Amino acid sequence: MPRVMGERGDVVPLLAEVFRTYGFEGASLARITEGTRLGKGSIYNFFPGGKEEMAEAVLSEIDTWFRDQVFQPLRHAADAQQGVADMFTAVGRYFLSGRKVCLVGVFALGHERDRYAVKVQAYFAEWVQALAAALQRAGHDADGALALAEDVVGGIQGALVLARAADEPALFMRALARMQQRLVPPGTC
Repeated sequence: MPRVMGERGDVVPLLAEVFRTYGFEGASLARITEGTRLGKGSIYNFFPGGKEEMAEAVLSEIDTWFRDQVFQPLRHAADAQQGVADMFTAVGRYFLSGRKVCLVGVFALGHERDRYAVKVQAYFAEWVQALAAALQRAGHDADGALALAEDVVGGIQGALVLARAADEPALFMRALARMQQRLVPPGTC
């Protein structure tokens, strides 16, 4: 039986899980209605633009969460090292300690890549820039901070894939801990 939801925002996390599981192309209307437990009419009432509007809403929610929980704290934490530590905590929490794949990464690799390229590129670029800025404030030189930020954001994505492939979520958390240790500024312990 279809469920009743009063707010569009209540549907977005459910849609995210459908897209996370099946990708954009694989998220058929049947899978969307099954995953949200909403009827087709309700789905199109919330998202008259169809699957594209649903994907935009999901990506927008992810962007907002990461901006609030990761990017802004990296940029504005009074203690840059604490901001970096908080990033690792937030990322571990968001990806359920390695049990949840990165939906933006799914969109970056699937057939929908070109359709959402600007949003995907902006998400990763903002993450790298925010982390690099925090690393610079923590004592790394500009070039080193940027290189480390690229390595870490790429490493997080790779660790998610590896943890899922190995069916070992703890692998993701171990990788996060090693990456965090790599970011200790020169001359500190």
